[in-house]
Amino acid sequence: MSSPKEKTLNRTERLFAEVLLLQNRPNMTSRDLAEHFGVSRRTIFRDLRALGEAGVPLTYAEEGGYEILEGYQLPPLMLTAQEAATLLIGTEFTKLQPDPSLRQDADEVALKIRSVLPDEVREYIDRMQERTVLDPYWVHSMPGPPDEDQEGRWYRLSKAAAQQFSVAMTYYVPSRDEETKRTVDPLGLVYYTDRWNLIAYDHLRDDIRNFRLDRIRTMHVTMQSFEPPEDFDLEEHLEARARNREHHRITIRFDADAYGRARRYIPAKVEEERKTDDGVEATFFFENLDYIAQWLLRYGTRATVIEPPALRTKVRARAEQLAAQYN
Repeated sequence: MSSPKEKTLNRTERLFAEVLLLQNRPNMTSRDLAEHFGVSRRTIFRDLRALGEAGVPLTYAEEGGYEILEGYQLPPLMLTAQEAATLLIGTEFTKLQPDPSLRQDADEVALKIRSVLPDEVREYIDRMQERTVLDPYWVHSMPGPPDEDQEGRWYRLSKAAAQQFSVAMTYYVPSRDEETKRTVDPLGLVYYTDRWNLIAYDHLRDDIRNFRLDRIRTMHVTMQSFEPPEDFDLEEHLEARARNREHHRITIRFDADAYGRARRYIPAKVEEERKTDDGVEATFFFENLDYIAQWLLRYGTRATVIEPPALRTKVRARAEQLAAQYN
């Protein structure tokens, strides 16, 4: 049951959202507003009355529906056109994430940013966005409806890390094809190229481990608080992990053109970079040779494994399997 403070906060947030919505989409009826916010029309009428009493110049348009008189503005953000464009393009990148909660939040953020921009800047941004397309094929490759437990998981874990509450979860281990019960202390979230990862202290292994969010089957945040390891720093931890000499030393030679793209997606810190007559040799350390072997297939003959021999064997085996599939 919500506390009086939570109810007041929720109503305050809704009133603010109603002002933003009516500024950007005038002529919305009480029914439209009720459906948008998931409340009754009676609640909307109370909200509109409260906004009017607070000095918001609401009116009922001739076309039908409510609008806010032109000229009313919430306290403006001091953004240049380039800053506003950067933020709004950032929300478009966020909407490419598979998590629907991220896409919804990105839409709300963009709405708030647009509402406080001067007319001339907003018109310029609109023209710019009409001429900017991010991943035009993404909409055709949308995944099916996600598990409700997965939606917004990144935020719940981030919140648990900030509030220092342990998390109980069921985690899938593909190497053993089994699910394990874990209790972890979340220390931070990291996004690697195409997926979210949780860095957490694992009570089962008594060590700080990396967990992919898409392999978490179920989870809930407990009320058990924890203290992070003394002097723990997330960035320093990731740097130390990248320099771990217990990992495999990997050297790959890329064609010059291929390396320009591959450099961004190497899943570790590049320790050495050496130009050769045939391209560029990159050296880094990584623990999972199977992952690297699969990743290298996308570059075909434009990438050659120099070391270790075990990685060459794994890449060759995958190439032979691929050839056999088309034999």
